[in-house]
Amino acid sequence: MRKIPALAAALLAATLTVPATAEDWAARASERDIVLKDFRFGSGETLPELKLRVTTLGTPRRDASGEITNAVMVLHGTGGTGKQFFRPQFADELYGPGQPLDITRYYVILPDNIGHGGSSKPSDGLRMGFPRYDYDDMVAAQHRLLTEGLGVKRLELILGTSMGCMHAFVWGTTRPGFARRLAPFACNAVEIAGRNRAWRRMSIEAIKADPVWNGGNYASPPEQGLRTARYLTLIAGANPVALQAQHPTAAQADAYLGSAYAAAAAGGADANDQIYQLDSSRSYNPAPLLAKITVHTLWINSADDFINPPELGLAQKHTRQMPRARFILIPASAETKGHGTHTWAKFWKRDLAKLLAKPPVRD
Repeated sequence: MRKIPALAAALLAATLTVPATAEDWAARASERDIVLKDFRFGSGETLPELKLRVTTLGTPRRDASGEITNAVMVLHGTGGTGKQFFRPQFADELYGPGQPLDITRYYVILPDNIGHGGSSKPSDGLRMGFPRYDYDDMVAAQHRLLTEGLGVKRLELILGTSMGCMHAFVWGTTRPGFARRLAPFACNAVEIAGRNRAWRRMSIEAIKADPVWNGGNYASPPEQGLRTARYLTLIAGANPVALQAQHPTAAQADAYLGSAYAAAAAGGADANDQIYQLDSSRSYNPAPLLAKITVHTLWINSADDFINPPELGLAQKHTRQMPRARFILIPASAETKGHGTHTWAKFWKRDLAKLLAKPPVRD
């Protein structure tokens, strides 16, 4: 099975049953690095070269003026990579003939964002000296990746899951209309606070409190801190209904925890990378600008999401600020996947197809 980052692995482990990687989609993909010269971060820090790894499926189509007309971008969550969207619960439901993101029709762009996967990140060598990026920086890099690296000046869709969901809102409020449609799944559109902020801070502080961490200059991984961070991620990603139904005794729950933790630990995420990934949400807050999003928007959360608890009612409130937005809350059941419901397309693929069928809003 393809190795994935530990934070993403922990969230996937919390969804209980996860099929193996669908290698046939990987075989159809193209992968390359785009190097962005003289990248300036919002902090004022710079890198002479910022590398972004990108994977694509399908073929770009061009109009009479040479502009690409069929591009869609799918954005991963914290700790993930573009390749996570090869997994069967996503890819097998969406990329085939006649399916919503049929790759004979669409040019599907799957970037690894700053600090993730094959893109530039602290563990490349700078460690805690790496520029302290945030979501605005990540979206700015995505924009340059598209326009400078791939020649894409318009997207038919941005579909984002978790962190990618929040990136979709940043796109919609800072570059309105670049994407003709938005599909943000598994997030809210407000400043990261409350329980969401708490579990992130707990994870970061657990890693930093490990003596082995040594200010980021560790000779070996700070396993004690990483263990706590992984446990927190397992809880954050879990569906409590499914956990109770599938592991109703103490012995079964303990056995599940052991296997889920082993899957999370196998990813081997770098501790500094994980700190940066969790911290990058610190400045996120598109709520005051949501009225700028006038394109058709499909916003989906799930009722079993620990990270974005539905009882807050935030999405319902903020949907009303966007004239063409629709919000769906997927009910919790033993079949949903907690926070990870966002990448199980069977729960929302019909709604995505309806979104893509809507004619774009005129400029």
